[in-house]
Amino acid sequence: MSSLFSPLRLRDVTLRNRVVVSPMCEYSSTDGFAGDWHVVHLGSRAVGGASLVLTEAIAVTADGRISPEDLGIWQDAHVDELARIARFCAGQGAAWGTQLAHAGRKASTFRPWDPGRGAVPPEAGGWTPVAPTAEPFDPTYPVPQALTEAGIAAIVRGFADGAQRTLDVGGSVIEVHGAHGYLVHQFLSPLVNTRTDRWGGSFENRTRLALEIVRAVRGVWPERLPLFVRLSATDWVPGGWDVEQTVALARLLREDGVDLIDVSSGGAVPVAPGTIPVGPLYQTPFAERVRREAGIATGAVGMITEPADAEAIVADGRADLVFLARELLRDPYWPLFAARALGAEMAWPPQYQRAQGDRATMRVPTPV
Repeated sequence: MSSLFSPLRLRDVTLRNRVVVSPMCEYSSTDGFAGDWHVVHLGSRAVGGASLVLTEAIAVTADGRISPEDLGIWQDAHVDELARIARFCAGQGAAWGTQLAHAGRKASTFRPWDPGRGAVPPEAGGWTPVAPTAEPFDPTYPVPQALTEAGIAAIVRGFADGAQRTLDVGGSVIEVHGAHGYLVHQFLSPLVNTRTDRWGGSFENRTRLALEIVRAVRGVWPERLPLFVRLSATDWVPGGWDVEQTVALARLLREDGVDLIDVSSGGAVPVAPGTIPVGPLYQTPFAERVRREAGIATGAVGMITEPADAEAIVADGRADLVFLARELLRDPYWPLFAARALGAEMAWPPQYQRAQGDRATMRVPTPV
């Protein structure tokens, strides 16, 4: 029996397999609203057999968007289209959830394909971001405003409100984004967080925001539903956030009701080319170590493309879930073909069953 295609129960949610649609920014919203693109993008991955479909980083405040075109959940008006996506995914047998996020000093930037780079000027819809300090990510990024106590409290409330709206629209999983150099990670990393108050300095202070957000989210998110946190295991820079601190934080998060750590890396500060040893499964060892040393379920992410590799990650106990991003952009139906490659039973949607030819040899069934 395939480990990758075995179910996983987390609290009262049972995932049909271990393949998760990793959050992928689409930069295709107007004023934070989901649209047809999001319905098709996320819905097609549910049709393709993934067990859990997560939104892209969905901003809990308007100034927490990476770009003006980011998806949002900071107002009640955002929920109608999100509810449509949740219903469709559930109808295909997939769980659906949000990745609640705040970009911090990486906010108010152009989309990757826009002709502009770095900071979006006010006349083009940009704004002044907020961050632990007033230091920009790099010279091309906007100069942020250092957060006050009141500003931090408002962001924590924004995460809780986003969790409530996720619940209201039928979500069954929430992931708090604490990685990739966005706001929570900015507070975690000593390379970024140079505050001298209760939010900076010691490990206890730098992890305070992450823990307060998780507690606020758990305050409205039912005990019956699982809560994930995405963390960058390392900044890839000496003196920065590292895997030892990640393990220590994961233990604390587990005590506060987090069920799984989605383990990625990097993003807090620019790094020199060649610093990160990018290659197949290059981040999986971080997930394995967090799982082993923190005693919490983990998700592996990062250049996982082959069914055999994904199977081995789960079968060998290196992680409990496999989060796929670019591979699911290339092939939304990767889980269906991976199940076949691994000899696992997985039903195709009835609308597509007549297309179940041998993909490798392009053998096509007799037309019906």
